[in-house]
Order: sequence, then structure tokens, then C-alpha cells
Amino acid sequence: MDAKGREESWLTAAQCAERIGITVRALRLYEETGLIRPPRTGKNWRLYGTREIARLTEILALKRLGLSLQDIARLLAGHATDLDRMLAMQNHALQEQLTRTQHSLAMTDALRAKMTAGDILSIDELLKLAKDTNMTDTSADAIAWRRYEQARPRTEQKIDPALYADYAGHYHLDTSAYVVRLRDGRLFTRLTGQPELEIFAEDADRFFYKAVQAQITFTRNESGAVTGLVLHQHGYEQAASRIDERAATDLEEAIATRIRDKQPVENSKALLEQVIEQHQRGEPDYERMSPPLAALAREQAAMIKADLDRMGPLRDISFKGVTAEGWDVYDVAFDNGHLEWSFALAADGRFGGIFIRPSL
Repeated sequence: MDAKGREESWLTAAQCAERIGITVRALRLYEETGLIRPPRTGKNWRLYGTREIARLTEILALKRLGLSLQDIARLLAGHATDLDRMLAMQNHALQEQLTRTQHSLAMTDALRAKMTAGDILSIDELLKLAKDTNMTDTSADAIAWRRYEQARPRTEQKIDPALYADYAGHYHLDTSAYVVRLRDGRLFTRLTGQPELEIFAEDADRFFYKAVQAQITFTRNESGAVTGLVLHQHGYEQAASRIDERAATDLEEAIATRIRDKQPVENSKALLEQVIEQHQRGEPDYERMSPPLAALAREQAAMIKADLDRMGPLRDISFKGVTAEGWDVYDVAFDNGHLEWSFALAADGRFGGIFIRPSL
């Protein structure tokens, strides 16, 4: 029987609450908040079908991330249930939790083995243990929530056209220039080395991309002048301060010079060699990575190690050049083949990005 021929199955409030593991009172509260609107029978009994249960699943997932019902109501207002987006968010959160658990287990097993052998734990090992013990899932949940919020559908709104001139200008985003241009009543943005993309108004000072899942919020000072922006992407928020055109040009010319002269960042080869060796051991140093990169690296650590195991011992690292975005590129030779590794450093000296692909 096809989908059109199947009849909808309905549950009463009591049946729904029992099957999900919540109270009928919670169902009433979600209804009062406007989060669900179950249909009713002629006798005024509430019924819960696939649409209502899908929405409840979404609500419970967001509650798990620590959002209030008011926050959830604002987030979901006017939007149909998106189970794929919700499942992707949960998958990411669970993968991060699994990776952190595996890391903690490996650490405690190693320390216990050392103590059993009669060795004394060093101050550095004790500090790492204390830090790991103090970690909670709050940061990961916050990232998952922001990813969810950033991925939700956006609706373009009309705002005062006079505001557009406030946003046009130059901004310093980590080590790159972020340029916002006003052209024919529309706003376009460009990050150093990347193509220009249009942004669309969601509200005054709030814009979104259609080409990628990212948003821009412009920030103002007490006098109302735009002094910076915040890029919302991949569950993280990056602030950029406003700079003059000369400062932005200097940033881009510095990268252009490195590209022309094939000049890697200081100590570039040694940094990459260290990263490769850490991944070969299965012990990446996430503290030396920016938070977005560390989150991604945790997800892919096992896959990277498996690939490196197949490649065999490291033989040589050869510098190839600098990308338009300012990334150092290397050909890395192993006993069983070659890989191209590229990376960029953030303003604080940590790795801001690492990319691996088969060598061309």
C-alpha cells in the first residue's frame, strides 16, 4: 500500500505522554506556549499524530541543549518540523560526546597503568586530569544548539534602505579582511581569497547567506555607529572589528606577498610535521587548534589515523606554496603514497584550519 493509502494513527494525550516518557502536564505546557497545536475530537479530546510527535521530538532535543520553552518557541515559530536538521544536530552532539568519552577513558587508563607500575603522576598529568574532570557537555551542547539555529530556514525581510550604507566597509576577521560592499541597493561580502557572496536582510543589523548556512550580525556602539560584525557559522561565532580600507589592503597585500614569494609562515614545516605525528599516534593536540577546528578534528580523528596507518611511515614534507586564502600547502610523502596537507594559523597562533586530500 502506498503512502497515500495509509491511515493516520492517533494517540490520546495520556498515550502520547506514556509512550514518549513525559507527563500530560508537559504536553499541556507545550501547547500553552504555542509549541504544539494538537487537533481535537468532537468531545474536545486532544489527539497526537505523526506531525505532533515529530514536533515533540524537536522540542525535547532542544530542551536537552538547555533552551527555555520561550527560546524554543522563538526558534520554531513559523517553521515546519525539520527532522533531518534535528537528527543532524543530535548526531553531531553524540559524536562529540563519544569522542570526549573515548579520550577520557584513554587518559584514565594510561594514568592508572602508570600508577600501577609504581610511577608518580607529574604536575602536567594531574593538571590535564583536573581539566578533563571539570569539563562538561555545556560547551558542546551550546555549539550543537548554535548549529541548529544557524541551519534553520531564513526569510528575507525589507529593512530601511538607508541602513545599508552603515554596513558597507572593511572588517578584520582573525587574519583576513572581510569586505562588505553596497552595490545597486544590495550588500555583497568577500573574505580574503574567497569569492564575493550576497547577504540578505533578516532584520535590521541581521543578515544571512543563501549560498551557505551562515549569518552576519552587525554590531553598533552606544552612539549607533556600526563598529564590527559577528559571523555565525558551523556552531561558532567569530567577531570582526571595523577597520579602514588601508588596514584591509595591508592584510590582503601581506597574503599576496606570501603567495608571490612562496613564503610559508614561521616554523611552518615543523608545525605540520608535529601535527602529522600526533595524528599518527592517535593523540591530536586539540588545545593547539581553534575551537571550530578542534570540534571537526575530534569528529575525524579516527578516520585520519586510519588513513595514515594505511600510508605507512612519514618520509618527506615538501612545501608547495600558499593558497589565495593564505594557507600553507605541502606535499607529504609516506612509504605507501602521497597526501597534500594545507593549514592556516589563527591570529592567536593556533591552527585555524587543516585540510587533507590526495596529492595531485
